[in-house]
Amino acid sequence: MKKIILIVLIAGMFGWAVYDFAYKDQETTQNQDMSNENSEEGQSNDSNEEAKVGLEKGNLAPNFELKTLSGETVQLSDYRGEKIMLNFWATWCPPCRAEMPDMEKFYNNEDVKILAVNLTNTEESQDAVKKFKKEFGLSFPILMDEKLAVANKYQIQPIPTSYMIDSNGKIQHIALGAMNYEMMVDQFNNMK
Repeated sequence: MKKIILIVLIAGMFGWAVYDFAYKDQETTQNQDMSNENSEEGQSNDSNEEAKVGLEKGNLAPNFELKTLSGETVQLSDYRGEKIMLNFWATWCPPCRAEMPDMEKFYNNEDVKILAVNLTNTEESQDAVKKFKKEFGLSFPILMDEKLAVANKYQIQPIPTSYMIDSNGKIQHIALGAMNYEMMVDQFNNMK
């Protein structure tokens, strides 16, 4: 029975990811068209303007505070001035498992901070997360979202989901689904 529920859950998440990706792609195109029209009319999209906090590309990423697997308290705002990959994941998620070695390589080879937010409420135990970290040899911070408050704030549907956040705290890219090393580096190089 658990396998059937898990299969239905994964199929539902995949379906939602496809729908969400198609919808956001259409919305992004419309927003870019509107932005181009505004620029043509002499209205600039100056980076000095006050940015809005939100979940869209160009918005300031919403701040949050979580404890790491080792018990340290961190906030997203602690990393202002640095490029960040904010990743939402779980140990039981096959695409999450697939992208972890590439995330570790990315963390070690680039000047990027990775904040890997574990959906702890969906895990069997914190020990499963510790075992996962050891198994994959992960050295970047793992944040424990025990009540899924941050996942809900970021409206996480499929996992993994990653936000690439520039040194000004603005979202520059949103990846729904697993990323490979080349994709990570490409998005990193496109950030300020």
